[in-house]
Amino acid sequence: MAQTVENWCAVIPLRAGSKGLPNKNTRLLAGKPLYRHSVDMALSCGASQVIITTDIEEILNQSFPYNVMVIQRPSHLCTDDVAMAPVLLHAIETSGYTGTLILMQATSPLRQAQDIQNALNVYSNQDFDLVMSVTSADNGVLKWGTVQGQQFIPMADPSFCFSNRQSLPPVFKPNGAIYLMNAQWFVKNKGFVTPRIGTIEIPIDRSFDIDTAQDLEHCEALLLSSSKANP
Repeated sequence: MAQTVENWCAVIPLRAGSKGLPNKNTRLLAGKPLYRHSVDMALSCGASQVIITTDIEEILNQSFPYNVMVIQRPSHLCTDDVAMAPVLLHAIETSGYTGTLILMQATSPLRQAQDIQNALNVYSNQDFDLVMSVTSADNGVLKWGTVQGQQFIPMADPSFCFSNRQSLPPVFKPNGAIYLMNAQWFVKNKGFVTPRIGTIEIPIDRSFDIDTAQDLEHCEALLLSSSKANP
């Protein structure tokens, strides 16, 4: 059944290592460190608590408001090949948090307050284990498949492989900005995978995931342009 959300917590994972853009989480974006955009957004949207899980010494040694908890992430959860699920599980178990949480990746700084509220509304009013933000994608992927031996295995309905693109249904992909769930459910489930996933759509112009210096520059231009348009 749908769950009423009275309080929620934001979890923001920050890792020191980044091959595409070294120290990207602490680089300045429109006047403040990249990760602070997510921290400030969570607090301004009513998060009762923000949990930062990180191995960045600068952040571990910094002072934050009383409702921001910083957890030192162990080194085995800081490598390039570590998935997000064990990182989030560690943060939940270390903090002892048991309620509704939103995973907010710092590399998605263009999410807006309304996006978070939309996710909370979907989670509150419908029966989903997980609500995540998505953005529209090329529906041509419905023609794709895998190859096993010499056999082509369609990824979706086999008829899609031979359909005109105009007749294919719309396709959406996760954009990494918002993942909303119950902490206890996540621990019991041991990850994100579930057939009961709700969505909110975020337009493509606000769905950038920062991985390079060019991404950072582009996002900064968008933020500065938006601030001028809405002083």
